[in-house]
Amino acid sequence: MSSYPPLAAYGLIGDRHSAALVCASGSIDWCCLPRFDSGAVFGRLLDWERGGRFAIECPGAECGQRYLEGTMVLETRLRGAGGEARLLDFFPPPEGRRDSHVVRIVEGVSGSLDLRVHFEPRFDYGQVRPWLRGAGEDGRRFAAIGGADGLVLRGELELEFEGRHVLHGATTIGEGERRRFELAYRRPVELDSLDGLEPLDAGAVDESLRRTEEWWREWGRCARGEVVDAFPGATRSALTLKALTFEPTGAIAAAATTSLPEVRQLSGERNWDYRYSWVRDSAMTVRSLAELGCERDADEFRRFIERSAAGNSTDLQILFGVGGERRLGEQRVKGLEGWRGSTPVRVGNQAAGQLQLDAFGQIVDQSWRWHRRGNSPDHDYWLFIADLVDTVAEHWEDRDKGIWEWRGEPRHFVHSKALSWSAVDRGIRLGEDCGKDVPDAWREAREAIREDVEREGYDEGRGIFRMAYGYDDHDAALLRLPAAGFLAWDDERMLRTADALRGALDLGGGLLRRYDADDGMPPEGAFLACSFWLATCLARQGRDDEAREVFQRAEGTANGLGLFSEEYDPEAERMLGNFPQALTHLAHIEAAVALSRAKRAS
Repeated sequence: MSSYPPLAAYGLIGDRHSAALVCASGSIDWCCLPRFDSGAVFGRLLDWERGGRFAIECPGAECGQRYLEGTMVLETRLRGAGGEARLLDFFPPPEGRRDSHVVRIVEGVSGSLDLRVHFEPRFDYGQVRPWLRGAGEDGRRFAAIGGADGLVLRGELELEFEGRHVLHGATTIGEGERRRFELAYRRPVELDSLDGLEPLDAGAVDESLRRTEEWWREWGRCARGEVVDAFPGATRSALTLKALTFEPTGAIAAAATTSLPEVRQLSGERNWDYRYSWVRDSAMTVRSLAELGCERDADEFRRFIERSAAGNSTDLQILFGVGGERRLGEQRVKGLEGWRGSTPVRVGNQAAGQLQLDAFGQIVDQSWRWHRRGNSPDHDYWLFIADLVDTVAEHWEDRDKGIWEWRGEPRHFVHSKALSWSAVDRGIRLGEDCGKDVPDAWREAREAIREDVEREGYDEGRGIFRMAYGYDDHDAALLRLPAAGFLAWDDERMLRTADALRGALDLGGGLLRRYDADDGMPPEGAFLACSFWLATCLARQGRDDEAREVFQRAEGTANGLGLFSEEYDPEAERMLGNFPQALTHLAHIEAAVALSRAKRAS
């Protein structure tokens, strides 16, 4: 097996349609076009030899990465014996274009540096070796076609064929010089003829860099105030969440990748596809962005959910494709070795068919919060909310799969019950505030759910809440009970529950596992969102020093760019799971807000 870089070596670029991961060496090792959930056109992240890449590298050079301030423009510094260069990678904002395209600009900083270019696309997760053709005789314009995909590469460097499926080239770049490349997605039918493929316009490329920087900085100005001043990493988390938003619909992808392992020994079944929009994660993302002042995205996601569910609670799934697609059948991609040998490689996610009652609570709570910010639901949206609450009032006694998408038999998860209570409670409050008729059945359900949870979900002997009725396992999702409004942060039961969870699930310094129940799978790493939830809970309970200690430990798991993975192995000190992970970033923002408020109150 080849030597894969750690996940921490990658930076994210995106245009709110697509995303790519760029290694600190200068290689694009993961890129899905034309959408987040499309087939990978470069997939070396999941198979080092067969996945494909687009590399601009200086072998043996010292490398480092940063984002241009306030943007998602990624700068990779390459320092060799003879000089230094910087590589700028970005997706220009779509602005009405039909295609997604990546721009790569190499600029000499000092001295001179020898660079090598290697262009090896592999469509459909490495399954298709596309046909490469040159346009004209200058060796600077090419098209790649195969199956349902096509790419156009234009640049300022003459490239040569290595067989029919690879291009390579070399150049020496001096101080102040630039070499530009533009890679655009096309439908194969558009590439039957290459006669109209013009040479790269250097001036237009440089202008796209200026516009991209300007666009991101303008959007980022929404993040303001004491939270950002005290916790500047929160702005990077906000930018990352925005980059994972699918602009045409308002959906938010849970991550940019698929099949990166969550287990510490890098083997087993915990390899999932997260390039879809989870209702829960997206609702929480909107809440976190709103806390920073970025409220413009909330209404877009609200309408995405209404459209995707066809305005009907019975058609609400817990996740959708970023375009609103419902059929996300799970498949295994054969022939790929997986990141560091971890298989299977999965595409699709069968959890789309699960019942997870907490998703209803997240949607109604989001609508309640949106209303409190001065945006009351119109008649049609109120009917949708009322339908959701009716469904919860009718089905809250059902077992479900819970927030962690339990793949065993359904259970009465306490977190799911509390979020069911929240759905009904927020529905009642919203209806009363908006002058709607609130059915007596809702009030009866609200009281019944609370009584049920406090009787069956609470362990009187230990004085804490349990994971599920009839099970004494610990579940970090219980840290969310106050966020759902089910009880106060400083309720004695919550104080004891938080302490018990930390004692049972801590892998070091407040880095928590999700739960300690036996799910028949190999052990995971620390689930970073849970660690930030603990920091939030401690801060809301007035335990500021403990909260800050946990926050700093969790924040320290980010890479040098401020990007978080889903999980972390404290023993091996490496990121695990899909990357970057929206749930971790939104929990990071929420914890920063809680700590900022605690500081103001002290």
